[in-house]
Amino acid sequence: METVSFAGVKVDNLSLLEAIQRVGKYLQESRPHLIVTPNPEIIVTAQKDHELREIINNADLRVPDGISMVVVSRILGRPLKERVSGIDLMLKIIEKYGDKFKIFLLGSAPGIADEAADKLVQKYPALKIVGTMHGFFGDDLEALQKIENCQPDILFVGLGAGRQEKWLNHHLKNLNLPVAMVIGGSLDVISDRKKRAPFWTQKMGVEWLYRLFTEPQRWKRQLALPKFLWLTFRQR
Repeated sequence: METVSFAGVKVDNLSLLEAIQRVGKYLQESRPHLIVTPNPEIIVTAQKDHELREIINNADLRVPDGISMVVVSRILGRPLKERVSGIDLMLKIIEKYGDKFKIFLLGSAPGIADEAADKLVQKYPALKIVGTMHGFFGDDLEALQKIENCQPDILFVGLGAGRQEKWLNHHLKNLNLPVAMVIGGSLDVISDRKKRAPFWTQKMGVEWLYRLFTEPQRWKRQLALPKFLWLTFRQR
């Protein structure tokens, strides 16, 4: 699979449809597969967090979750096919495979994973969600035992960037499931606790601006975008 590197962080150059097809292949295999969703903020963080960078670079699937990554890739002459956002990939996996394979939702504040599960089952009545758990656990063993007891095929983990990748990298080999994916704050959006940016802002590449207006406390995180641009153009 063709890859594109952004400041030493690799992403796979594939469309959403191709990513879905690849997940389908993973679900037919017995070994565990890690899916990550690098975006500009994560790429900036990975410059100093070498453990995170290694986890991303060695993951089975690394989808480009940022329209700025698509724009920069074209300028650099290594164009990505399209942005593949984590939440879009998650929802497509659920839509296509959720009635055949068992799903577990892990992450966010207490109650939110349950609310997200309810919303998903309302939309897809045949969905096989076998378990949920919030991300505010202090003992990994508690979470691991609950996951193992539910025996899911697909594990979605939203523990925040960095923590979720490292948590899965550490534990995935001991979990008997074929697919595990990091999902950031997707459960907050699916549960309707947070609103996703309107579709037109996503298409225009200004989703970051909408989020800044609606969540002004994120302004420090948005500083990652100019840093990302500087890092990637410097490698040109």
